[in-house]
Amino acid sequence: MFGNITDVPGVKVGHAENKEAITGCTVILVENGAVCGVDVRGSAPGTRETDALDPINEIQQVHGICLAGGSAFGLDAATGVMHYLEEQDVGVDAGIAKIPIVPSAVLFDLFIGDAHGRPTAQMGYEAAENATIGPFFNGNIGAGYGATVGKLAGPQYCMKGGLGSSSLEGKEGLVVGALVAVNAVGDIKEPNTRATIAGARNRETGQWLDSCAYLEEHGHSQALSGTNTTIGVVAVNAKLTKAEAKKIAQLAQNALARTIYPVHTMLDGDTIFVLGTGEQTYPVDYIGHLATKVMEDAIIVGVKAATKLEEVESYISIQQHKG
Repeated sequence: MFGNITDVPGVKVGHAENKEAITGCTVILVENGAVCGVDVRGSAPGTRETDALDPINEIQQVHGICLAGGSAFGLDAATGVMHYLEEQDVGVDAGIAKIPIVPSAVLFDLFIGDAHGRPTAQMGYEAAENATIGPFFNGNIGAGYGATVGKLAGPQYCMKGGLGSSSLEGKEGLVVGALVAVNAVGDIKEPNTRATIAGARNRETGQWLDSCAYLEEHGHSQALSGTNTTIGVVAVNAKLTKAEAKKIAQLAQNALARTIYPVHTMLDGDTIFVLGTGEQTYPVDYIGHLATKVMEDAIIVGVKAATKLEEVESYISIQQHKG
């Protein structure tokens, strides 16, 4: 593992935050266009332009992806991304205008900060304007700024989630990158050891609640519907069809199943986009395996990089307490 999603040729990333409201957005730009697929597994999604990505529909390429906080209000941020790209003369040529295609997904981050401060079109524009290649911070940044995890027993037990990114090199020049904002109702665990790194935690005793055990014991959740989700993007420098991109998105959802407990619930809106930016073909299962691996890493990176915000503890702050 190395770097981040901008290691994939043709991909730029930019962020913007409202630190008083504790929310933000992250923009992934592919100004030269990229084939895109999407898979939605959570039952409380907030999305925009995802129908256009169905393989039976005409649109063949997108020009950006917008991930934002603010719940459904945050979908406004994608409008700002479109305005930025229009100014750059980027989009589908409709004769009288070029129309940028910018699918979007949002997460609920209104528990901390100002619930009335949400990502706006201006914030989306700023994130797009900030988009570049190269390193960027993980954790409390962009769409992950106000993210939290471990809310199944109630939001009072939550810990800080965050935004993470990672990439890896495969065979024959293949590069696969992932970026994800982790705001799950469930607990986050290391995929190899199943050790909990963030989740439902009693702030007074410091004890983990274990969300799956809580669900088994009580038979129901204390979380509010639509207040959780994990949203992310995988990019590859491969030539993909829309159907192949969708399949890889389905496979990449395995990363969530290996790191989040429980996952894909009625309370989550888990959504993964896949972008294909290249001209060389590779086996879909090979790309899907690497996409899963790099998404796992991005999830763990984002949560481990998050810092304490307001009274919400993070992986880092807990480690500091132990020290």
